[in-house]
Amino acid sequence: MSQTILLIIVLAPLLGSILAGLFGKQLGRTGSHRVAVAGVSIAFLFSLLVLKAVVVDGESYNATVYQWLQAGSLSLEVGFMVDSLTAMMMVVVTFVSLMVHVYTIAYMHDDSGYSRFFSYISLFTFSMLMLVMANNFMQLFFGWEAVGLVSYLLIGFWYKKPTAIYANLKAFLVNRVGDFGFLLGIAGVLMYAGSLDYVEVFNQAPSMTGQTMSLFAGAEWSVLSVICILLFIGAMGKSAQVPLHVWLPDSMEGPTPISALIHAATMVTAGIFMVARMSPLFEFSETALSFVLVIGAITALFMGFLGLIQNDIKRVIAYSTLSQLGYMTVALGASAYAAGVFHLMTHAFFKALLFLGAGSVIMALHHEQDIRKMGGLKKYMPITYWTALIGSLALIGFPGFSGFFSKDSIIEAVHASHLAGSGFAYFAVVSGVFVTALYSFRLFFLVFHGKECFDKHGGHLPHESPPTVTVPLILLAIPSVLAGLFIGSIVFGDFFGSAIFVLPQHDVLAHHATDYHGVISFILHGITALPFVLAMSGVAVAYYLYIVRPDLPEKLKQRFSFVYQILENKYGFDAFYEKVFAGGSRWIGGKLWNLGDQLLIDGVVVNGTAKTVGILAKLVRRIQSGYLYHYAFSMLLGVLVLLTLFVV
Repeated sequence: MSQTILLIIVLAPLLGSILAGLFGKQLGRTGSHRVAVAGVSIAFLFSLLVLKAVVVDGESYNATVYQWLQAGSLSLEVGFMVDSLTAMMMVVVTFVSLMVHVYTIAYMHDDSGYSRFFSYISLFTFSMLMLVMANNFMQLFFGWEAVGLVSYLLIGFWYKKPTAIYANLKAFLVNRVGDFGFLLGIAGVLMYAGSLDYVEVFNQAPSMTGQTMSLFAGAEWSVLSVICILLFIGAMGKSAQVPLHVWLPDSMEGPTPISALIHAATMVTAGIFMVARMSPLFEFSETALSFVLVIGAITALFMGFLGLIQNDIKRVIAYSTLSQLGYMTVALGASAYAAGVFHLMTHAFFKALLFLGAGSVIMALHHEQDIRKMGGLKKYMPITYWTALIGSLALIGFPGFSGFFSKDSIIEAVHASHLAGSGFAYFAVVSGVFVTALYSFRLFFLVFHGKECFDKHGGHLPHESPPTVTVPLILLAIPSVLAGLFIGSIVFGDFFGSAIFVLPQHDVLAHHATDYHGVISFILHGITALPFVLAMSGVAVAYYLYIVRPDLPEKLKQRFSFVYQILENKYGFDAFYEKVFAGGSRWIGGKLWNLGDQLLIDGVVVNGTAKTVGILAKLVRRIQSGYLYHYAFSMLLGVLVLLTLFVV
């Protein structure tokens, strides 16, 4: 594995972004998408070579590429660490990104910002690769902020749309909250470890276990607990965990391809990857692990409830993403890092598939996104239908599909955990199975089955999307079915090796590895387990409510209007933030403007200076009487004052 190959993987998407962004007019629309797709294709193919080198040949890479700054003993560098965790993430990121690039050719065909969009999504890919390939905290933070910046540009891509501008500002500000904690965590690492290099910091983790810091007088805190919780606050922002989750549903204001890119394999999974990478730190703090576990459990269950009442096709899938990110976070908190990252991988495929399938439906219905105005699309869009069915079955964890293997391994791992909060987490992830199945097939049945409620637009019936849309759907459907077959090596084997560190007393996956006897046995066991019963119950309830008795949901809504109102208000998070933080900031700004600008600066400094000069001028003008004895008297007074000062 050479440094040249790694540089090509990172720089190829960046070059495509630069060419499409700066020379889009000269290249034209076709040229712009060709250079962008070519850049990501090269990155994907070379990422496959890297994965082969790591997994098959047993190679690894950890070296500095470029030294940016030397300040005393501190060295800030650009470097790559490529092990099995990195290699897997590289393949997932570049593959999903490539599918999104190809899909975008059709979806954004008539958009005036065609070249700009390709520039942004290629830049997004570059940023994510820099993040996952980093071997130090400085480069990690660069990639972290870069994906945040590009997501801001993509969410607000349609900048003439007020809701899009509101959404990208919201995403930017909420992520700043998380990033502030993340930066403090990195500062803590530098302060106590004296380095930003992963290997050096991880080697010092055991010796930092007993160290404490005093955040408040009389209270000592574990250094590692504080650092890990601060780092996780950064992950809460990026990976949209409660209470920093509010930006993600609103990010649906951007074009559908970026919904797939942000919510499948890139930005929202950055936090999950980061915690898995930091496992040598988190393992020495059970406090931090419990914190991660509980936050993930709350997100997994309560964000799933919100998906039940959404009517926008993209927002249903967005709340599904929030819930599944909660599952990944729960796995991290239970020290089942391999299961969490495995779910990250499988989720990337089927969630990208669902988002792109939703985009296919939106295109066919002339950009209609309300699922109540759809129905009966199965006969008009067979490829979209079957791929959406595969994505939905993978999402609910139907036996044999990729989501089944990753989700069940998380549930079993949490059940075996003895950390504080593991009981609540187990209840949340098991209950979430039923909720996931209910909202997933509510969406599926309302869109593809039942009565046709769509507008025919002058007799023009919906039709299947072009190959640039359907081919990525088919290619994403394949790993959505087959990726779970790697559970033996990834979750219960030694796929990650030293890339992930787990203390023996926390190793819940090793506890279940002895019971793993192959894929078939795992499926047969899953069919008899509670999660499968709950998943099938969710599908059955969705079928009854939306196919057999479509009048019933409205009656239930009226009967349980109080609960519906709570869900409609999203538990009040958005309203609270809008009134307290946004409203409070505007109030403080108004007071500073009134008291600071108008009264102090304008009133006292600017206008006050002018008034003072005017008053002095009036006084001085009275002295200029034209009489000589007045001037002589003034001179004598002046001499007297000077003599007095001199003598004193």
